[in-house]
Amino acid sequence: MKVLIADDIMILRQGLKAVLEQDSDIEVVALAENGKEAFEKSKVYQPDVVLMDMRMPDYDGAYGIQAIKEQLPQVKVLVLTTFDDEETIDKALSSGADGYILKEMEDEKVIASVKSVYAGMSIFGDGVYKVMRTRMEQKIGIQELAAAAKSDQHFTDREKDIIKLVAQGYDNKEIATELFLAEGTVRNNISRVLEKLSLKDRTQLAVYAVKHGLDE
Repeated sequence: MKVLIADDIMILRQGLKAVLEQDSDIEVVALAENGKEAFEKSKVYQPDVVLMDMRMPDYDGAYGIQAIKEQLPQVKVLVLTTFDDEETIDKALSSGADGYILKEMEDEKVIASVKSVYAGMSIFGDGVYKVMRTRMEQKIGIQELAAAAKSDQHFTDREKDIIKLVAQGYDNKEIATELFLAEGTVRNNISRVLEKLSLKDRTQLAVYAVKHGLDE
């Protein structure tokens, strides 16, 4: 798996490279100091995953994410930043980020998150999930969330359990363990739910779950 790291602080770029390359499956092919350089180097090195900071001088992470997603849609972008405010999260997700985690995360979890995004999963750190949840509650109201949850009777109990865990950031293997299911069964159920809702990926499903109170 080829990874590109974009961060404006050189020591952090080098530190993340050292962390990721502890795993023999990961090769860090390039380092970038802003979003534009991340995009330009992505065109050259064709990484599988870009690990992108959000706040960088001149060209920020949102610029890099949008440029990569428009011209290199096969490249996954995982945001790794210190900021978990609503504005920054919205900016990242609206630009097309495939996941959003915080720099306070342990090394092994960063590695696992990179691998999960590479495998097609949408990853959200705990802090990010809480911000999304709070925002939806404020916009819709707790009573409307409860009513929406009751109205979603077209989901089976198993589908509701899986949707809840997707919204809480579990990957397929973790969901399978939690619900005592085969990983293939989890994958098939998620595909069926996405089809029911006309959604394209886990990110949209997680947002839907929060909005409709299916994450509790």
